[in-house]
Amino acid sequence: MAQYDLTPLVGKYLDRHLVFPLLEFLSAKELYDEREMLQAKVELLSSTQMVDFAMDVYSKLHPDKAPPESMVEKRATVVLRLKELQVATSHVVGVLADPETAHRIQNIREQSQLVEMLEKEYNIKSDSFANLYELAKFRYECGNYQGAAEYLELFRQLIPPTDENMLNTLWGKLASEILMQNWDVALEEITKLADHIDNHAPIGSAAQLEVLQQRSWLIHWSLFVYFNHPKGCDGLIDLFLRNPSYLNAIQTMCPHILRYLTTAVITSHRSRPDGREILRDLVKVIRQETYSYHDPITEFVEALYVSFDFDGAREKLAECEQVLQHDFFLVACQETFVENARLLIFEIFCRIHQCISIDKLAQKLNMTPERAEQWIVDLIRNAHLNAKIDSEKGHVVMSAPTPSVYEQVIEKTKGLSMRAQSVMQACEKKGNYR
Repeated sequence: MAQYDLTPLVGKYLDRHLVFPLLEFLSAKELYDEREMLQAKVELLSSTQMVDFAMDVYSKLHPDKAPPESMVEKRATVVLRLKELQVATSHVVGVLADPETAHRIQNIREQSQLVEMLEKEYNIKSDSFANLYELAKFRYECGNYQGAAEYLELFRQLIPPTDENMLNTLWGKLASEILMQNWDVALEEITKLADHIDNHAPIGSAAQLEVLQQRSWLIHWSLFVYFNHPKGCDGLIDLFLRNPSYLNAIQTMCPHILRYLTTAVITSHRSRPDGREILRDLVKVIRQETYSYHDPITEFVEALYVSFDFDGAREKLAECEQVLQHDFFLVACQETFVENARLLIFEIFCRIHQCISIDKLAQKLNMTPERAEQWIVDLIRNAHLNAKIDSEKGHVVMSAPTPSVYEQVIEKTKGLSMRAQSVMQACEKKGNYR
Protein backbone atom coordinates (compact mmCIF):
# COMPACT_ATOMS: atom_id res chain seq x y z
CA MET A 1 0.00 0.00 0.00
CA ALA A 2 3.02 2.31 0.05
CA GLN A 3 2.32 3.09 -3.62
CA TYR A 4 -0.89 4.86 -2.62
CA ASP A 5 0.62 6.73 0.34
CA LEU A 6 0.08 10.46 -0.20
CA THR A 7 2.21 11.60 2.75
CA PRO A 8 5.13 12.76 0.52
CA LEU A 9 2.71 14.85 -1.57
CA VAL A 10 0.60 16.18 1.29
CA GLY A 11 3.65 16.90 3.46
CA LYS A 12 4.91 19.49 0.96
CA TYR A 13 1.93 21.70 1.81
CA LEU A 14 2.06 21.28 5.60
CA ASP A 15 3.95 22.98 8.39
CA ARG A 16 6.59 20.65 9.83
CA HIS A 17 4.66 20.39 13.12
CA LEU A 18 1.63 19.07 11.22
CA VAL A 19 3.75 16.38 9.58
CA PHE A 20 4.57 14.68 12.90
CA PRO A 21 1.08 13.11 13.34
CA LEU A 22 1.35 11.66 9.83
CA LEU A 23 4.75 10.12 10.57
CA GLU A 24 3.45 8.64 13.83
CA PHE A 25 0.56 7.08 11.90
CA LEU A 26 2.88 5.59 9.28
CA SER A 27 5.08 4.14 12.04
CA ALA A 28 2.05 2.46 13.61
CA LYS A 29 0.99 1.03 10.23
CA GLU A 30 4.57 -0.23 9.58
CA LEU A 31 4.49 0.83 5.94
CA TYR A 32 8.16 1.80 6.03
CA ASP A 33 11.28 0.72 7.89
CA GLU A 34 11.16 2.00 11.48
CA ARG A 35 14.74 3.30 11.43
CA GLU A 36 13.97 5.34 8.32
CA MET A 37 10.94 6.79 10.08
CA LEU A 38 12.99 7.72 13.16
CA GLN A 39 15.65 9.34 10.98
CA ALA A 40 12.96 11.36 9.19
CA LYS A 41 11.63 12.56 12.56
CA VAL A 42 15.11 13.61 13.73
CA GLU A 43 15.69 15.59 10.53
CA LEU A 44 12.27 17.22 10.82
CA LEU A 45 12.82 18.14 14.48
CA SER A 46 16.20 19.68 13.74
CA SER A 47 14.47 22.72 12.22
CA THR A 48 12.23 23.26 15.26
CA GLN A 49 12.88 24.25 18.88
CA MET A 50 11.48 20.97 20.30
CA VAL A 51 14.88 19.87 21.55
CA ASP A 52 13.65 17.47 24.25
CA PHE A 53 11.50 15.64 21.72
CA ALA A 54 14.44 15.51 19.29
CA MET A 55 16.68 14.01 22.01
CA ASP A 56 14.07 11.37 22.78
CA VAL A 57 13.75 10.34 19.13
CA TYR A 58 17.54 10.36 18.74
CA SER A 59 17.84 7.99 21.71
CA LYS A 60 15.42 5.57 20.06
CA LEU A 61 17.38 5.73 16.82
CA HIS A 62 20.75 5.38 18.57
CA PRO A 63 20.08 3.63 21.90
CA ASP A 64 23.80 3.12 22.54
CA LYS A 65 24.72 6.79 22.03
CA ALA A 66 24.21 9.93 24.09
CA PRO A 67 22.54 12.94 22.39
CA PRO A 68 25.11 15.03 20.49
CA GLU A 69 26.55 18.12 22.14
CA SER A 70 24.85 20.34 19.56
CA MET A 71 21.44 19.28 20.89
CA VAL A 72 22.46 20.01 24.49
CA GLU A 73 23.75 23.46 23.53
CA LYS A 74 20.62 24.17 21.48
CA ARG A 75 18.45 23.30 24.47
CA ALA A 76 20.25 25.85 26.66
CA THR A 77 19.89 28.49 23.93
CA VAL A 78 16.17 27.79 23.59
CA VAL A 79 15.56 28.12 27.35
CA LEU A 80 17.50 31.39 27.46
CA ARG A 81 15.65 32.87 24.47
CA LEU A 82 12.28 31.90 25.94
CA LYS A 83 13.09 33.69 29.21
CA GLU A 84 14.17 36.81 27.29
CA LEU A 85 10.92 36.95 25.35
CA GLN A 86 8.84 36.39 28.48
CA VAL A 87 10.58 39.30 30.20
CA ALA A 88 10.17 41.55 27.15
CA THR A 89 6.42 40.85 26.95
CA SER A 90 5.56 40.60 30.65
CA HIS A 91 4.00 44.08 30.81
CA VAL A 92 1.93 43.67 27.62
CA VAL A 93 0.73 40.20 28.61
CA GLY A 94 -0.15 41.36 32.12
CA VAL A 95 -2.27 44.21 30.81
CA LEU A 96 -4.03 42.17 28.12
CA ALA A 97 -4.73 39.32 30.55
CA ASP A 98 -6.90 41.64 32.66
CA PRO A 99 -10.58 40.82 31.86
CA GLU A 100 -11.68 44.47 32.02
CA THR A 101 -8.95 45.59 29.62
CA ALA A 102 -9.69 42.69 27.26
CA HIS A 103 -13.36 43.70 27.20
CA ARG A 104 -12.45 47.31 26.37
CA ILE A 105 -10.16 46.18 23.55
CA GLN A 106 -12.92 44.09 21.98
CA ASN A 107 -15.29 47.06 21.96
CA ILE A 108 -12.79 49.38 20.22
CA ARG A 109 -13.20 49.05 16.47
CA GLU A 110 -10.76 51.70 15.27
CA GLN A 111 -7.14 50.53 15.35
CA SER A 112 -5.83 54.05 15.93
CA GLN A 113 -8.03 54.44 19.02
CA LEU A 114 -6.80 51.13 20.41
CA VAL A 115 -3.13 52.05 19.98
CA GLU A 116 -3.76 55.47 21.53
CA MET A 117 -5.58 53.97 24.52
CA LEU A 118 -2.84 51.42 25.23
CA GLU A 119 -0.11 54.03 24.96
CA LYS A 120 -1.81 56.66 27.14
CA GLU A 121 -3.27 54.48 29.86
CA TYR A 122 -0.82 51.56 30.01
CA ASN A 123 2.35 52.94 28.44
CA ILE A 124 2.31 50.20 25.79
CA LYS A 125 3.69 51.35 22.47
CA SER A 126 2.86 49.69 19.17
CA ASP A 127 6.53 48.75 18.74
CA SER A 128 6.19 46.27 21.62
CA PHE A 129 3.51 44.28 19.75
CA ALA A 130 6.27 42.61 17.73
CA ASN A 131 7.68 40.98 20.89
CA LEU A 132 4.29 39.41 21.57
CA TYR A 133 4.26 37.96 18.06
CA GLU A 134 7.82 36.63 18.48
CA LEU A 135 6.89 34.99 21.81
CA ALA A 136 3.85 33.30 20.25
CA LYS A 137 5.93 32.06 17.34
CA PHE A 138 8.71 30.81 19.63
CA ARG A 139 6.24 28.96 21.87
CA TYR A 140 4.80 27.30 18.79
CA GLU A 141 8.27 26.22 17.64
CA CYS A 142 8.84 24.76 21.12
CA GLY A 143 5.66 22.70 20.85
CA ASN A 144 3.65 24.76 23.36
CA TYR A 145 0.60 25.09 21.14
CA GLN A 146 -1.74 26.24 23.91
CA GLY A 147 0.52 29.17 24.78
CA ALA A 148 1.04 29.98 21.10
CA ALA A 149 -2.73 30.09 20.46
CA GLU A 150 -3.33 32.39 23.43
CA TYR A 151 -0.61 34.88 22.47
CA LEU A 152 -1.57 34.83 18.80
CA GLU A 153 -5.16 35.64 19.75
CA LEU A 154 -3.94 38.58 21.84
CA PHE A 155 -1.68 39.79 19.06
CA ARG A 156 -4.47 39.52 16.49
CA GLN A 157 -6.63 41.88 18.56
CA LEU A 158 -3.90 44.53 18.49
CA ILE A 159 -3.15 44.72 14.78
CA PRO A 160 -5.23 45.78 11.75
CA PRO A 161 -6.17 43.23 9.03
CA THR A 162 -3.62 44.84 6.72
CA ASP A 163 -0.68 44.24 9.07
CA GLU A 164 2.17 42.30 7.45
CA ASN A 165 2.01 39.65 10.22
CA MET A 166 -1.76 39.10 10.11
CA LEU A 167 -1.60 36.27 7.56
CA ASN A 168 1.13 34.44 9.49
CA THR A 169 -0.87 34.94 12.68
CA LEU A 170 -3.92 33.29 11.12
CA TRP A 171 -1.84 30.35 9.90
CA GLY A 172 -0.21 29.94 13.32
CA LYS A 173 -3.54 30.06 15.13
CA LEU A 174 -5.03 27.43 12.81
CA ALA A 175 -2.04 25.12 13.22
CA SER A 176 -2.13 25.48 17.01
CA GLU A 177 -5.82 24.63 17.21
CA ILE A 178 -5.34 21.63 14.90
CA LEU A 179 -2.48 20.26 16.99
CA MET A 180 -4.57 20.70 20.16
CA GLN A 181 -7.48 18.99 18.37
CA ASN A 182 -9.87 21.87 19.06
CA TRP A 183 -11.94 21.11 15.99
CA ASP A 184 -14.74 23.64 16.55
CA VAL A 185 -12.29 26.52 16.95
CA ALA A 186 -10.15 25.23 14.08
CA LEU A 187 -13.21 25.21 11.80
CA GLU A 188 -13.80 28.88 12.61
CA GLU A 189 -10.13 29.62 11.91
CA ILE A 190 -10.43 28.04 8.46
CA THR A 191 -13.28 30.43 7.65
CA LYS A 192 -11.28 33.44 8.88
CA LEU A 193 -8.18 32.41 6.96
CA ALA A 194 -10.09 31.74 3.73
CA ASP A 195 -11.79 35.11 4.04
CA HIS A 196 -8.44 36.86 4.56
CA ILE A 197 -6.86 35.11 1.58
CA ASP A 198 -9.80 36.06 -0.67
CA ASN A 199 -10.30 39.66 0.50
CA HIS A 200 -6.78 40.90 1.23
CA ALA A 201 -4.92 39.56 -1.77
CA PRO A 202 -2.47 41.96 -3.48
CA ILE A 203 -2.90 42.82 -7.16
CA GLY A 204 -0.72 41.42 -9.94
CA SER A 205 0.09 38.13 -11.66
CA ALA A 206 2.77 37.22 -9.10
CA ALA A 207 0.32 37.98 -6.30
CA GLN A 208 -2.32 35.74 -7.91
CA LEU A 209 0.18 32.90 -7.97
CA GLU A 210 0.80 33.47 -4.26
CA VAL A 211 -2.96 33.38 -3.59
CA LEU A 212 -3.18 30.09 -5.47
CA GLN A 213 -0.39 28.72 -3.28
CA GLN A 214 -2.11 29.95 -0.12
CA ARG A 215 -5.34 28.24 -1.12
CA SER A 216 -3.46 25.02 -1.82
CA TRP A 217 -1.96 25.13 1.68
CA LEU A 218 -5.34 25.79 3.26
CA ILE A 219 -6.85 22.86 1.36
CA HIS A 220 -4.28 20.51 2.89
CA TRP A 221 -4.35 21.97 6.40
CA SER A 222 -8.15 21.81 6.46
CA LEU A 223 -8.08 18.03 5.98
CA PHE A 224 -7.18 17.66 9.67
CA VAL A 225 -10.34 19.53 10.62
CA TYR A 226 -12.81 18.31 8.04
CA PHE A 227 -12.21 14.63 8.73
CA ASN A 228 -12.46 15.07 12.50
CA HIS A 229 -15.32 17.53 12.87
CA PRO A 230 -18.89 16.08 12.92
CA LYS A 231 -19.94 18.41 10.08
CA GLY A 232 -16.57 18.43 8.41
CA CYS A 233 -17.46 16.59 5.21
CA ASP A 234 -20.14 19.14 4.36
CA GLY A 235 -17.64 21.93 4.86
CA LEU A 236 -15.07 20.13 2.72
CA ILE A 237 -17.55 19.70 -0.14
CA ASP A 238 -18.65 23.33 0.03
CA LEU A 239 -15.05 24.59 -0.06
CA PHE A 240 -13.42 22.08 -2.42
CA LEU A 241 -16.24 21.41 -4.88
CA ARG A 242 -18.67 24.32 -4.60
CA ASN A 243 -16.08 27.10 -4.45
CA PRO A 244 -14.66 27.62 -7.99
CA SER A 245 -11.46 29.24 -6.68
CA TYR A 246 -10.55 26.26 -4.52
CA LEU A 247 -11.65 23.71 -7.12
CA ASN A 248 -9.32 25.48 -9.56
CA ALA A 249 -6.50 25.25 -6.99
CA ILE A 250 -7.08 21.51 -6.66
CA GLN A 251 -7.10 20.94 -10.41
CA THR A 252 -4.06 23.17 -10.97
CA MET A 253 -1.81 22.47 -7.97
CA CYS A 254 -2.90 19.35 -6.12
CA PRO A 255 -5.19 16.91 -7.98
CA HIS A 256 -4.36 14.23 -5.37
CA ILE A 257 -6.90 16.00 -3.12
CA LEU A 258 -9.55 14.34 -5.29
CA ARG A 259 -9.11 11.27 -3.07
CA TYR A 260 -10.41 13.21 -0.08
CA LEU A 261 -13.10 15.05 -2.01
CA THR A 262 -14.39 11.76 -3.42
CA THR A 263 -14.45 10.13 0.01
CA ALA A 264 -16.34 13.09 1.50
CA VAL A 265 -18.96 13.04 -1.27
CA ILE A 266 -19.53 9.29 -1.11
CA THR A 267 -19.83 9.22 2.69
CA SER A 268 -22.08 12.26 3.09
CA HIS A 269 -24.02 12.98 -0.11
CA ARG A 270 -27.15 11.22 1.18
CA SER A 271 -27.51 13.65 4.06
CA ARG A 272 -27.45 16.69 1.74
CA PRO A 273 -30.44 18.03 -0.24
CA ASP A 274 -28.10 18.55 -3.22
CA GLY A 275 -26.61 15.05 -2.93
CA ARG A 276 -27.31 13.97 -6.49
CA GLU A 277 -25.99 17.22 -7.87
CA ILE A 278 -22.67 17.07 -6.02
CA LEU A 279 -22.26 13.44 -7.05
CA ARG A 280 -22.75 14.45 -10.67
CA ASP A 281 -20.28 17.33 -10.30
CA LEU A 282 -17.73 15.00 -8.70
CA VAL A 283 -17.96 12.53 -11.60
CA LYS A 284 -17.39 15.41 -14.02
CA VAL A 285 -14.25 16.57 -12.17
CA ILE A 286 -12.85 13.03 -11.90
CA ARG A 287 -13.31 12.51 -15.64
CA GLN A 288 -11.50 15.79 -16.36
CA GLU A 289 -8.56 15.01 -14.06
CA THR A 290 -8.16 11.27 -14.62
CA TYR A 291 -5.03 11.93 -16.69
CA SER A 292 -3.32 13.81 -13.84
CA TYR A 293 -4.41 11.74 -10.82
CA HIS A 294 -6.20 8.48 -10.11
CA ASP A 295 -6.24 5.92 -7.34
CA PRO A 296 -8.67 3.12 -6.36
CA ILE A 297 -11.07 5.60 -4.75
CA THR A 298 -11.44 7.82 -7.83
CA GLU A 299 -11.31 4.78 -10.12
CA PHE A 300 -14.23 3.25 -8.21
CA VAL A 301 -16.40 6.26 -9.09
CA GLU A 302 -15.18 6.21 -12.69
CA ALA A 303 -15.90 2.49 -13.09
CA LEU A 304 -19.39 2.86 -11.63
CA TYR A 305 -20.60 6.13 -13.18
CA VAL A 306 -18.59 6.41 -16.40
CA SER A 307 -17.97 2.85 -17.57
CA PHE A 308 -20.86 1.16 -15.68
CA ASP A 309 -18.40 -1.64 -15.04
CA PHE A 310 -19.81 -3.39 -11.96
CA ASP A 311 -17.07 -6.00 -11.80
CA GLY A 312 -14.45 -3.27 -12.04
CA ALA A 313 -16.22 -1.24 -9.34
CA ARG A 314 -16.30 -4.31 -7.08
CA GLU A 315 -12.56 -4.88 -7.54
CA LYS A 316 -11.79 -1.21 -6.91
CA LEU A 317 -13.95 -1.21 -3.77
CA ALA A 318 -11.80 -4.02 -2.34
CA GLU A 319 -8.70 -1.91 -3.06
CA CYS A 320 -10.39 1.16 -1.55
CA GLU A 321 -10.63 -0.59 1.80
CA GLN A 322 -6.85 -1.02 1.86
CA VAL A 323 -6.23 2.58 0.79
CA LEU A 324 -8.58 3.94 3.46
CA GLN A 325 -7.02 1.77 6.12
CA HIS A 326 -3.56 3.22 5.44
CA ASP A 327 -4.55 6.89 4.99
CA PHE A 328 -4.12 9.12 8.05
CA PHE A 329 -7.16 11.27 7.25
CA LEU A 330 -9.51 8.55 5.99
CA VAL A 331 -8.91 5.60 8.30
CA ALA A 332 -11.93 6.56 10.44
CA CYS A 333 -14.18 6.74 7.34
CA GLN A 334 -13.54 3.18 6.17
CA GLU A 335 -16.78 1.53 7.32
CA THR A 336 -18.99 4.46 6.28
CA PHE A 337 -17.32 4.67 2.88
CA VAL A 338 -17.69 0.94 2.14
CA GLU A 339 -21.33 0.94 3.23
CA ASN A 340 -22.23 3.93 1.05
CA ALA A 341 -20.18 2.61 -1.88
CA ARG A 342 -22.06 -0.70 -1.78
CA LEU A 343 -25.32 1.21 -1.73
CA LEU A 344 -24.24 3.16 -4.82
CA ILE A 345 -23.42 -0.08 -6.67
CA PHE A 346 -26.76 -1.49 -5.64
CA GLU A 347 -28.69 1.60 -6.78
CA ILE A 348 -27.06 1.70 -10.20
CA PHE A 349 -27.52 -2.05 -10.62
CA CYS A 350 -31.21 -1.77 -9.70
CA ARG A 351 -31.81 0.92 -12.31
CA ILE A 352 -30.85 -1.58 -14.98
CA HIS A 353 -32.44 -4.78 -13.62
CA GLN A 354 -35.94 -5.32 -12.26
CA CYS A 355 -35.31 -8.84 -10.92
CA ILE A 356 -31.91 -9.52 -9.38
CA SER A 357 -30.36 -12.73 -8.14
CA ILE A 358 -29.15 -12.38 -4.55
CA ASP A 359 -26.13 -14.61 -5.33
CA LYS A 360 -25.15 -12.41 -8.25
CA LEU A 361 -25.71 -9.26 -6.19
CA ALA A 362 -23.56 -10.65 -3.38
CA GLN A 363 -20.69 -11.09 -5.85
CA LYS A 364 -21.02 -7.47 -7.00
CA LEU A 365 -20.93 -6.24 -3.40
CA ASN A 366 -18.10 -8.47 -2.15
CA MET A 367 -20.46 -10.13 0.35
CA THR A 368 -21.71 -13.61 1.14
CA PRO A 369 -25.28 -14.39 -0.08
CA GLU A 370 -26.55 -14.59 3.51
CA ARG A 371 -25.01 -11.26 4.44
CA ALA A 372 -26.22 -9.66 1.19
CA GLU A 373 -29.79 -10.82 1.86
CA GLN A 374 -29.69 -9.42 5.39
CA TRP A 375 -28.24 -6.16 4.06
CA ILE A 376 -31.12 -5.83 1.56
CA VAL A 377 -33.66 -6.64 4.28
CA ASP A 378 -32.23 -3.81 6.38
CA LEU A 379 -32.49 -1.42 3.41
CA ILE A 380 -36.15 -2.33 2.86
CA ARG A 381 -36.86 -2.03 6.59
CA ASN A 382 -35.26 1.42 6.77
CA ALA A 383 -37.24 2.63 3.75
CA HIS A 384 -34.14 3.06 1.58
CA LEU A 385 -35.37 0.51 -0.97
CA ASN A 386 -38.73 -0.15 -2.62
CA ALA A 387 -38.44 -3.90 -3.28
CA LYS A 388 -39.47 -7.37 -2.17
CA ILE A 389 -37.41 -10.51 -1.57
CA ASP A 390 -38.48 -13.84 -3.11
CA SER A 391 -36.73 -16.23 -0.71
CA GLU A 392 -37.71 -19.37 -2.65
CA LYS A 393 -36.10 -18.21 -5.90
CA GLY A 394 -33.38 -16.15 -4.18
CA HIS A 395 -34.35 -12.99 -6.04
CA VAL A 396 -34.88 -9.34 -5.25
CA VAL A 397 -37.88 -7.94 -7.15
CA MET A 398 -37.79 -4.18 -7.61
CA SER A 399 -41.07 -2.27 -7.36
CA ALA A 400 -41.79 0.56 -9.76
CA PRO A 401 -41.64 3.86 -7.89
CA THR A 402 -45.06 5.46 -7.49
CA PRO A 403 -45.00 9.25 -7.52
CA SER A 404 -46.69 10.89 -4.57
CA VAL A 405 -49.78 13.08 -4.95
CA TYR A 406 -47.62 16.10 -4.16
CA GLU A 407 -45.19 15.23 -6.98
CA GLN A 408 -48.08 14.69 -9.42
CA VAL A 409 -49.59 18.09 -8.57
CA ILE A 410 -46.21 19.80 -9.02
CA GLU A 411 -45.73 18.09 -12.38
CA LYS A 412 -49.20 19.13 -13.56
CA THR A 413 -48.57 22.68 -12.39
CA LYS A 414 -45.33 22.82 -14.37
CA GLY A 415 -47.23 21.69 -17.47
CA LEU A 416 -49.96 24.29 -17.00
CA SER A 417 -47.35 27.01 -16.47
CA MET A 418 -45.59 26.13 -19.71
CA ARG A 419 -48.88 26.08 -21.65
CA ALA A 420 -49.89 29.46 -20.18
CA GLN A 421 -46.57 30.97 -21.24
CA SER A 422 -47.01 29.58 -24.75
CA VAL A 423 -50.50 31.11 -25.02
CA MET A 424 -49.20 34.48 -23.78
CA GLN A 425 -46.38 34.47 -26.31
CA ALA A 426 -48.82 33.58 -29.10
CA CYS A 427 -51.14 36.43 -28.08
CA GLU A 428 -48.26 38.90 -28.01
CA LYS A 429 -47.14 37.86 -31.50
CA LYS A 430 -50.68 38.20 -32.81
CA GLY A 431 -50.98 41.66 -31.25
CA ASN A 432 -47.70 42.76 -32.86
CA TYR A 433 -48.92 41.73 -36.30
CA ARG A 434 -51.95 44.01 -35.91
